[in-house]
Amino acid sequence: MPDKMFRDVVDPSITVGARKRYSVPLSIVVHALAVLIALIVPVIAPDVLPMPPEMLAFLSAAPAPALPPPPPRAGRRPSVADDVNLPAAPVTAPPDIGPEVPVDSAHDAPSIPVGVVDGVLESIVYAPAAPPVAAPPKPTVPVRAIGGIRSPMKIKDVAPKYPSVALAARAEGVVILEATIGLTGMVEDVRILRSIPLLDAAALEAVRQWEYSPTLLNGVPVPVLITVTVNFTLH
Repeated sequence: MPDKMFRDVVDPSITVGARKRYSVPLSIVVHALAVLIALIVPVIAPDVLPMPPEMLAFLSAAPAPALPPPPPRAGRRPSVADDVNLPAAPVTAPPDIGPEVPVDSAHDAPSIPVGVVDGVLESIVYAPAAPPVAAPPKPTVPVRAIGGIRSPMKIKDVAPKYPSVALAARAEGVVILEATIGLTGMVEDVRILRSIPLLDAAALEAVRQWEYSPTLLNGVPVPVLITVTVNFTLH
C-alpha cells in the first residue's frame, strides 16, 4: 500500500490534459520552496518581508539575562547599608571591656547588728494596735406614740399654778400641748397646740416638770412625741 501511494507521486498514473508526468512533483517542490522562503527570509532580513506579529512572538529571541552586580573592591570598608545582619551580637568583645571581677556577697555586703534586727522585729510584732475609731452617734428622731408604740406612763405630776390675772378675769379652759419625751423620760421640749393666752405660761411651766417612763422600741429606748392637756377650772 505505501509503495502504491509514493509511486503515484513519482510516476502518476493519472494525467490531466497534455501535462507531463513530472508536473506534480515539480509543483510540490516549488510550493515547498515558497513556504521555506516565506519562513526564512523574515528571520534573516525582516525589512525585506515583514512577518505578522503572531509569528514574531514565537520567533523572537529570549531576553538576555541580567548581569550580576560587580563584586566590592578590595580594601573598601563595608557601610551600614552593606550589613545585612545588624541585630546580630558581635563576635568579639570591644577592647575597652575588661574581664568581670567576682564579688563575694558574704564579705562585701554590709552587716547589720543582731540587736538592731531583733528590735525592728519586736517593734513590728508587739506594736500596739490603733484604737478603733468610734462611729459618730446617729441622730435620733422622736417618734409619735401611735400604732404599736405605747404612750409613756407619767411617773411625776406637777399641778399648774392658776395665774392671778386669769383669776381676776375669771379665765378657765383647757390648754393643749405637744411634749417631746427624751430617752430617760424627761420632758425635753413643749409647744402649744391650743392656746388660752392668760393660761399658756402656767401650763408650759407645769408640763416641763413632768416625768415619764422611757419608751422602748424593739427593746431600745427612743424619744417620743405625745399630746397632753392642762385643765384650768375656777372653784
